[in-house]
Amino acid sequence: MDYTQLMPVHIIGGAVGLVSGFAALVFRKGSRAHRMAGNVFFISMLTMSGTGAFIAYFKPAAASVIAGSLTFYMVATGWATVMRSEKTTGFFEIGALLVGIAVASLALFWGFEAANSDNGVKDGFPAGIYYAFGSVAALAALLDLSAIMRGGVAGVQRIARHLWRMCYALFMAAASFFLGQSQIIPEPLREIQFLATPVLAVIILMFFWLIRVLFTGWGKAA
Repeated sequence: MDYTQLMPVHIIGGAVGLVSGFAALVFRKGSRAHRMAGNVFFISMLTMSGTGAFIAYFKPAAASVIAGSLTFYMVATGWATVMRSEKTTGFFEIGALLVGIAVASLALFWGFEAANSDNGVKDGFPAGIYYAFGSVAALAALLDLSAIMRGGVAGVQRIARHLWRMCYALFMAAASFFLGQSQIIPEPLREIQFLATPVLAVIILMFFWLIRVLFTGWGKAA
């Protein structure tokens, strides 16, 4: 099959992911509406990131391969965190750790290639982009290793793990659409302050909820 035939699936998955992701951030945490929006976000983001990485591989666009793979990994592990019982580990967590290590290693390797190329880029992106993705993947993999060694996560650590991984995936979707595809946005709204607002909103909300979960009594009550 021609990989370009997957573009409509990729676009629809991203659009649904953006809507459901922002809805999950707004709805009361733990509510039925939040869980429903989260499940829709999970499926749509796996669709978007999986097809995006596949398409990017054949373009080729190495940075997009890493971005799609990292987003897929973050969504899968973030969703699994709240679907599995507390203090539980198994083959999934071990497999996820290996995926995280693979994504981090590939990103850092391609970053090294970009840094040592004649023009300082690989497939149009500088080494810093690859190093940034690789650092996030490495951090997530280290946290996976920590969770496995501790026999799983529970309580506020479990909520925080779910939160930051899902928010990172939403951040990637928002950045890809509002900053990476700005040409499809009406021209009066293409000013950087409008394009950057949804992306920054995800980061701000992520830190708001992380602080509330980890440093207030809300997390324990939830």
